[in-house]
Amino acid sequence: MPIVISEFISLDGVVQAPGGPQEDTDGGFAHGGWTHPFFDPEIVGGAFDAALEGADALLFGRRTWQTMAGAWPERAGDPFADRMNSVRKYVVSGTLGDADTKAWDNTVLVPAAGAVAELRGLSASEGGNLLVMGSPTLARTLLGEGLVDELRLIVMPVMLGGGKSIFPDDGTKTTFELVSTTASDAGAQVCVYRRAAGQ
Repeated sequence: MPIVISEFISLDGVVQAPGGPQEDTDGGFAHGGWTHPFFDPEIVGGAFDAALEGADALLFGRRTWQTMAGAWPERAGDPFADRMNSVRKYVVSGTLGDADTKAWDNTVLVPAAGAVAELRGLSASEGGNLLVMGSPTLARTLLGEGLVDELRLIVMPVMLGGGKSIFPDDGTKTTFELVSTTASDAGAQVCVYRRAAGQ
């Protein structure tokens, strides 16, 4: 299952709290919901539809999973929400238990202690994409471990001056190839990158 990361990202590489003011205020982050002025249903919404359509399963860190589990089950009835609710979901956590995963149908717990090895095994298995949405700490770990096959970055024309990033800062060089880019009228760029051969 190729691992694909899909993120809203600012010009200065921030992915924190794209959806709303209270989504993630760690570090005093005060710009929650920063994507809203640049969202358009056709280009940006279409990018998420396409990513979800190609996914056999979703992969989340604990915080993002809890946010999603608190929102999507109530939105049943439209095709995107129904797909989000029915597709298999994996959540990496050192604090959640199996009973907690019942809050969102078809969720499987991946204990944090052995997560990298388990995700390496999933990555090597047959199937469609394993899609990561949000989950910056998990995304950074996956990139650092060389487990990411594709990046789908929705670049918004804004600088946020600091916040969480998905990119490791350990000095390791990794090359990706640009597969496609699509611009919206609001200035967002949907950029798809695949890990270069031999990386």
